[in-house]
Amino acid sequence: MSLVGNWSYPTAIKFGPGRIKELPEACEAAGMKRPLLVTDKGLADLPITTATLDIMEAAGLGRGLFSDVDPNPNEMNLDAGVAAYKAGGHDGVIAFGGGSGLDLGKMVAFMAGQTRPVWDFEDIGDWWTRADADAIAPIIAVPTTAGTGSEVGRASVITNSETHAKKIIFHPKVLPTVVICDPELTVGMPKFITAGTGLDAFAHCVEAFSSPHYHPMSQGIALEGMRLVMEYLPRAYADGTDIEARAQMMSAAAMGATAFQKGLGAIHAMSHPVGAVFNTHHGTTNAVCMPSVLDFNAPAIADRFQSAAAYLNINGGFDGFRAFVQGFNDSLGIPRKLSDLGVTEAAIPELVKGAIIDPSCGGNPIELTEGNLTTLFKAAL
Repeated sequence: MSLVGNWSYPTAIKFGPGRIKELPEACEAAGMKRPLLVTDKGLADLPITTATLDIMEAAGLGRGLFSDVDPNPNEMNLDAGVAAYKAGGHDGVIAFGGGSGLDLGKMVAFMAGQTRPVWDFEDIGDWWTRADADAIAPIIAVPTTAGTGSEVGRASVITNSETHAKKIIFHPKVLPTVVICDPELTVGMPKFITAGTGLDAFAHCVEAFSSPHYHPMSQGIALEGMRLVMEYLPRAYADGTDIEARAQMMSAAAMGATAFQKGLGAIHAMSHPVGAVFNTHHGTTNAVCMPSVLDFNAPAIADRFQSAAAYLNINGGFDGFRAFVQGFNDSLGIPRKLSDLGVTEAAIPELVKGAIIDPSCGGNPIELTEGNLTTLFKAAL
């Protein structure tokens, strides 16, 4: 089976091993002559980043690099990135990395031409229309993990460093013009990042599938995304050089982010404030929260997971699926409790306040309140 394709859903995606070599053509298609590559601190000095900068330089695109990006990027990282973009006379952004590098890169391109503060564009109502759409720079996204799917998303998550709240910043033109999904870039991911990012993709699919909103295309993508993670994440975890497993996980990541156009839910509503306050890994936090949320949502989702379980070759319907999830987490070295990630009971009131205002709440199949979120956090703790 060939693992190469050219897709335009939801945007133009160059998919396949070795396709990072096509970055110069992607820049030309996006109208970039002096791109700024934005990535996180951990990736800046790695061979995949150096090799990508070499490709840019050989094509006459320079080697503009900004890497002052934290694991949970904030507005200070963003201000520094915009300053670097303007100082270098750049005309577009290559967002490179996992969720943090992709999210911040997209926001640098978005904010470089705006005059209002980034919080004015939070994903609330039609706030996105406040932006000067013509001033948004072109974006190429190059994921180096298989998890967030931010490469095919129209938003970024930015942490407010003062309030420790994670905010979702949305605009249709934040969707990258071209995506290069090269699974060879993910081969060096350590086991715990492979597990955490892979389970982030799984959580996106599970929550999209659970969401009560109507979107049959997303529903189908979510179901097949779950299957790919179940089949290929254990292989990628066991052998990081298994290029077929890495490619299938990269597909699952893009599928999860495409599917959650249908909505997310309590898993993400809980995970966002935990990550903001305790600086935990996002995908790992999602995985820890998932069993408790499945239990909580059971009355609303058990029927639809009966059919999903059958498709996924899981016996026992919803109960079988719920048991599978806990075993899957265990097999990938995921802690069972939020307390294992450093979360304290004293923080629950603050976490509940962050969760209840998170946009993800709207996609949960059972309405979330401060009361039931408190119960959920205690169950996950």
